[in-house]
Amino acid sequence: MPTPLILFDIDGTLVRRAGPHHRQALEKAIAHVTGIETTTDGVPVQGMLDRDIVTVMLRTAGASAPSIRRHMPEIIAAAQRIYARTCPDLRRKVCPGARMLLYRLSRRGAITGLVTGNLTHIGWKKMERAGLRHYLRFGAFAELSRDRAGLVRIAIRHARRERWIDQHSPIALVGDHPNDIRAARANGVRSIAVATGLAGAAELAAHSPDVLVPDMRALSMEMLTGK
Repeated sequence: MPTPLILFDIDGTLVRRAGPHHRQALEKAIAHVTGIETTTDGVPVQGMLDRDIVTVMLRTAGASAPSIRRHMPEIIAAAQRIYARTCPDLRRKVCPGARMLLYRLSRRGAITGLVTGNLTHIGWKKMERAGLRHYLRFGAFAELSRDRAGLVRIAIRHARRERWIDQHSPIALVGDHPNDIRAARANGVRSIAVATGLAGAAELAAHSPDVLVPDMRALSMEMLTGK
């Protein structure tokens, strides 16, 4: 079988209940750069890209669109610096079956990467602190595209450009949110939904993923590749 490409979301998929540090990093970065006090309270952050979360936080606090655009690069940089200093040990926050699945995929020679709403350094810091970094070859992160479907496209193009995969390689996106299912469908790749995040199995099932499991312990190579 051609080399598979298996892409993973982070929050609710690879790790969960990672603490308030990510949200706090966004809040502190906004305050540091703009002087505006904001909060993620009331923002439906699950399934959102970090940049969109920041935008909603600032709009809610009354910031103008031009001001948000002007300050966004500095806020993104500050948030990543803050999170790198504050990220806790996440080894006990790894979702059931995630570590073993990544190990099995590495043994099979599959290419594994991230497609996540996290900013680049926040995403990699989480993987480092969870003890999963060495399993993941590359990633597509929040600041690289306007939406999650665009991130999937970026990841696939990168893997093909590096000749890690070819046109016959099976590709799957593993995620815990309807946005992950929609992003997979928009790119014509296999959608694997895991009910380890805030979205329950019934909500995920309503979006008709190719595979739906309670957690990654139930996943086989055949489920991931469809072969």
